[in-house]
Amino acid sequence: MQISKYNASGNDFVIFHTFVEKDYSSLAKKLCHRQEGIGADGLIVLVPNTGVDFKWLFYNSDGSHAAMCGNGTRACAHYAFANGLANSEMTFLTDAGLVSSSVDNDIVESELTEVKKLSDKFEDMGKEWHFYDTGVPHLVCEVASLDEYDKELASKMRYKYNANVNFVLRSDDALHVRTYERGVEDETGACGTGMAACFYALHVEGKVGSESRVYPTSQEELNLRFCNGKLFFKGKVKKVFETNI
Repeated sequence: MQISKYNASGNDFVIFHTFVEKDYSSLAKKLCHRQEGIGADGLIVLVPNTGVDFKWLFYNSDGSHAAMCGNGTRACAHYAFANGLANSEMTFLTDAGLVSSSVDNDIVESELTEVKKLSDKFEDMGKEWHFYDTGVPHLVCEVASLDEYDKELASKMRYKYNANVNFVLRSDDALHVRTYERGVEDETGACGTGMAACFYALHVEGKVGSESRVYPTSQEELNLRFCNGKLFFKGKVKKVFETNI
């Protein structure tokens, strides 16, 4: 089979397309394994779907299923356009809902699914948390320094609330984010839905405007904007390689 590896702002993915829709959990674990496989944060499989350009199946590196992945949508859109599966403007189906993306060379912008508020702001483990679903659930904690990121605390919060955990710093008219992702069970280089949750939480509180630069751990610049009740997420995408396995 032919597969491609993509990198989107520090998140890496193995991607392929097929006519066969089935459970690829075991394949995801094999391909995403850092030492014994290709190595990636997740596997994206594109399959045909009536009424939209395609449907995606998304798996974390541990083989678990995920409804949504922000950076994954951008990598997926670039792959679809490059392989003639869709035009530069496309709509595809995820388990979180429909996602629209536009491709302009190596820049891809995705319109994310509708944000859902999961809880009022609350305190737990000595910190204050926002709780939103931007395709998948995210806990957001604003911090004075990203050194406050604590993997053990993040892991406890992840299992207590079954959510990804984000620490966000406002600095230099931009947001800086560190994210602990469930399914990977560790900090990742970037998390698109996590950055979206951070931006949205601070936007609701009036701490950022309708548009902001956001930097994940990978330090690649991304742009988040909130327009007409919708979240848009833009940044560079890189095809790392293509191979047969």
